[in-house]
Amino acid sequence: MAFEIDIGFASLAGRKDINEDFCAAMLPEPGQEAMGSIVAIADGVSTGGMGKEAAQTTVTSLVRDYYGTPETWDTTVALDRIIGAQNAWLAGLNRRRHPALGLTTLTAVVLRGQSYAVAHIGDTRAYLLREGRLTQLSTDHVMDHPDFRHQLLRCVGAEDRLVVDYFQGDLQVGDVFVLLSDGVHNVLPDKKLGQLAGAPGTPGESHAQHISRQMVDAALAAGAQDNVTALVVRVLGLLEANLQDENRRALSLPIPLRLKVGDSLDGLILTAPVADNGINVLYQVRDPSTQRLYALKTLHPSRAHDPQERAMLAHEAWLAKRMQSSRSAGNLVAIHDQLAGLPPPTAFYLLYDWHAGETLQQLLDRQHRFSLAQVLSVATQAARALGLLHRQSVVHRDVKPANLHQGEDGVLRLLDLGVALTGREPESMRKLHAGTPSYINPEQWGFNTKAGNSGKDEPEELPDSQSDLFALGVTLYQLLTGRLPYGEVLPYQSGRYYRDPTAPSRHNPEVPIWLDHVVLKAVARDKRKRFETAEEMLLALERGASRPLTAQPATPLIQRDPTALWKIGLAVSVLFNLLLMYWLLFLPK
Repeated sequence: MAFEIDIGFASLAGRKDINEDFCAAMLPEPGQEAMGSIVAIADGVSTGGMGKEAAQTTVTSLVRDYYGTPETWDTTVALDRIIGAQNAWLAGLNRRRHPALGLTTLTAVVLRGQSYAVAHIGDTRAYLLREGRLTQLSTDHVMDHPDFRHQLLRCVGAEDRLVVDYFQGDLQVGDVFVLLSDGVHNVLPDKKLGQLAGAPGTPGESHAQHISRQMVDAALAAGAQDNVTALVVRVLGLLEANLQDENRRALSLPIPLRLKVGDSLDGLILTAPVADNGINVLYQVRDPSTQRLYALKTLHPSRAHDPQERAMLAHEAWLAKRMQSSRSAGNLVAIHDQLAGLPPPTAFYLLYDWHAGETLQQLLDRQHRFSLAQVLSVATQAARALGLLHRQSVVHRDVKPANLHQGEDGVLRLLDLGVALTGREPESMRKLHAGTPSYINPEQWGFNTKAGNSGKDEPEELPDSQSDLFALGVTLYQLLTGRLPYGEVLPYQSGRYYRDPTAPSRHNPEVPIWLDHVVLKAVARDKRKRFETAEEMLLALERGASRPLTAQPATPLIQRDPTALWKIGLAVSVLFNLLLMYWLLFLPK
């Protein structure tokens, strides 16, 4: 759901012929409510003669492009990417002209979840009125001298590298954000601005609109010589939580004690324990009012006082909620904050929908033989789901049969986002060597498989989208053959990648050659030979035998084992020395 906010603005040329100020606000489209709302103001620099155009293009590109960034990005990351791109474009144009034509200041505020983020360059300003007190959030980037305060130290388009100030804080209902150009704040003291921002509204007019017009009129009456612009945002309601809110909830609520069948928690009846890995516990619960089943996930009681584990589970909750509004929601399990008719949660846990069916690991454990059609269905659905996740900058990091659930409705669902990477996960989680060892790609073990240099002699790489595709390739290999391409790796071991995997058709004659090529490309030792994107892998699966992939060439021995030459040389040397000793001792002199 979107914010309940009131936005108003007023912008006049004042005593100048041209208004080089520009401001804009944008609300999210349906389905993008979690992105929040963005407002921005800019004041074009008149020296070069194209300040108006610079201000307009900068503000317009920011408010429009913001909603094109992945939902999982931190707000400041999204703003920095867009502002940096706009600055590079303007700086490129100005580099060919002297003096520079298109320069502008910029101040933007994003209201998202229950927090705000401010981006600022130049001498436009952002203020926050809270509980009757006005606070200036931004700092002017101008010369620290009374006679040179009109000279900017930072602005968009002046330099190739732009340093942007960012500020973040929590939102409260009743907050009033005020964005002003220097034509207003240079002539009106903060006390006057606070009085205007807190003044009551007039019937029949937006309160924020009334405040912004009052500020502009007061600035002109005070003798403003520049363009005057005021943009006001009043926060009337907060309806959606962000990651910070999830972390706050995780720390404030207790972890439930071990539950037994028949126990009740917040009105939910436990019907069966499902899994316990020593860190997380999963239960099946029932809502007695609807008789619907749900999966309840929480921390193991022994981890109740571990703040890092709480943060990781909070990150999973936040990510699962964010993904519900994306196209990948169909291949994920829906999560619920609170069920209708039940009290608010009194403990920290995640509540997911329960889907009938089995995981692929459960099918493997009971010796189920997967047909070629079943494997292809799994492969295409999983590749499509991973592609949607990767487009949102999410890396699952633990793709394996146990986390692929085949529902009775025919839908394959990705389970367990607990170790997924989004760029906003806790630092300890990012550094964690997560995932299941047998499905981890060589780079994560520190294996460098480039030509002439193979072995565990490189720093371990962080997992990326190709790591998920490698794990999916290992999974497909296992479904087709019942084996793992590089053998089983125990938790206390590291992967062994000193040989090329055997083609699946050697273990299962029903596997067609074209599928051999797809699977072997997915699990290739060399990262450069694997699929780069899920879409590439999906295309290869859909084309099948009509346009098969080229067979992967065998890795030369020298690449698999760079010490092979030394070993061969040593063997030749030993043999030569043995022959020499035999000649000296036994042959006639």
